[in-house]
Amino acid sequence: MGGFVALAADVLFRLLEPWPVKIVIDAVSRALGATLRRPGPSMEASVETLLLCGTAIVVISLIRAVANFWSAISFALVSSRVAADLRARTFRHVQSLSMRHHSHASTGDTVQRLVGDVSRLQDVAVTAGLPMLGNIVTLAAMTVIMIWLDVWLALVVFMAAGIFALLSRSSSGPITAAAGTSRKGEGALATTAAQTLGAMREVQAYGLEDEISSGFRTSNQATLGSGVAALRLAAGLERKTDVLIGLATAVVLAGGGWRVMQHAITPGDLVLFVLYLKTGMKPLKDLAKQTGRIARATASGERVAELLEAQTDLPEAPHAVDLKHPNPDIIFDDVSAGHGDGTHVLHRIKLVIPAAQHLAILGPSGAGKSTLASLVLRMIDPSTGSVKLGGEDLRDLTIASVRSHVSILLQDSVLFGTTVRENIRFGRLEASDEDIEAAGVLAQADTFIRALPQGYDTVLGEAANDLSGGQRQRIAIARAMLREAPIVILDEATAGLDPVARDSVLSAMDALTAGRTSITITHDVYSAESCDRAIWLENGEIVEDGQPAVLMEDPESRFARWVQRQRGKQQGEMSEVPS
Repeated sequence: MGGFVALAADVLFRLLEPWPVKIVIDAVSRALGATLRRPGPSMEASVETLLLCGTAIVVISLIRAVANFWSAISFALVSSRVAADLRARTFRHVQSLSMRHHSHASTGDTVQRLVGDVSRLQDVAVTAGLPMLGNIVTLAAMTVIMIWLDVWLALVVFMAAGIFALLSRSSSGPITAAAGTSRKGEGALATTAAQTLGAMREVQAYGLEDEISSGFRTSNQATLGSGVAALRLAAGLERKTDVLIGLATAVVLAGGGWRVMQHAITPGDLVLFVLYLKTGMKPLKDLAKQTGRIARATASGERVAELLEAQTDLPEAPHAVDLKHPNPDIIFDDVSAGHGDGTHVLHRIKLVIPAAQHLAILGPSGAGKSTLASLVLRMIDPSTGSVKLGGEDLRDLTIASVRSHVSILLQDSVLFGTTVRENIRFGRLEASDEDIEAAGVLAQADTFIRALPQGYDTVLGEAANDLSGGQRQRIAIARAMLREAPIVILDEATAGLDPVARDSVLSAMDALTAGRTSITITHDVYSAESCDRAIWLENGEIVEDGQPAVLMEDPESRFARWVQRQRGKQQGEMSEVPS
């Protein structure tokens, strides 16, 4: 409201600004013997009149400066708040989208939309949109005054505005299309950069710097071409507008001079009209000048809107309730599921996991092991059948309450670029420092954490690359312990660790899963044999199910043969270790 009040004041005093000039010119013309027959405000030529009009211009300029400053600050604050809210709302929406969306979306392009595109919208709104709003209001008010001064000269302004509308309409489409292509290219560049920086070790190890740089340079040139095309079209429209304004000014000057000679208007009226024409044409010139930026902002707005319009394929039912059961069992009732491309990874799975049971899921790659775990977290929904916790269909429960009952530990557990303490606290945000340190002790991480430069307050680098794999896993285990969820999913949590790190992580995992339902996806024999039950998945179906010891009694079972192969590999690795 403050910004619009200041904008209204600026418009008012912009209308008044040329009037002292008109009064002085008419007064001087009369003093020189000119006969001015048009009625209107007039003053006698004198030193007092000149000083008064000069002072009026200074005062009007000062008031306009204050009004401009206030409106700029007000609108900048509003746009910053709107942009911050839009960015936060978009980020929250992106987090609510399913893993199916994120598996197909480009991380770099999404970041570009969240940061770059929203910032571009904000910048154009403040530096182009709002000033243009003031100019358009000024043009409307000046048009009324120009019609009052002389209808025929006012027609010139209307004709110029009409011609500009035709020029703008023919140019805005190609400019917007070129700007959209440029923004998409920039998103692709951001994706390439993010992927390369995230895999810098592999890039350097394989000597791919020149190859990837060449691809980046090619994409960069294509993006540059689109950007230059948009700028060229915008510059062409701006120059056409300059010529149009020049022609309109020439017509007004010649026609106005003739009207003065006919005593239809005064010389001061003509000067006032020309000044109004230059000021009134400013919105057209600004619009032409800002067309490229507005087109790029339009493309950015479309990209942000496209992100906001993306719908999750895991909608929460209106009647969804919180999961109240403190230690629920897990039931897969005739479940078939896939990844959204029409093919099923799991086929008619029937499985009951009683509370506090430790279940190992084994099988070849692509058998559907991780898909089964994703169903428990409701990262995906089954195509047919249902998944139940505590007897309740997951689709009838709130997603937040379902996930609050589950802790997950992955092969590459993510640690964020904040302190060790905050990384563990993500398991339960309201946890105290004492709770966090107790979880660190249980996860056998306390000793090495306290050896870090600032202990629990040490800030980890991106991806925590300054820690070993075993240390990262134990911090992740501490986070899972702090969560105190009744269900724990361990997805290849010991893969890639050396024997010493693996033993320490396995010991911490035993503490994590004690008294809880656990689902362990593993290729580690010890982890599988220590579970209460093991199932073998193959081609999306359960082909073996039983206690590990019972399955081992049948040497022809898949489980027994797998155990023998794994033990043979371990013995071979041990024999290769030099004494």
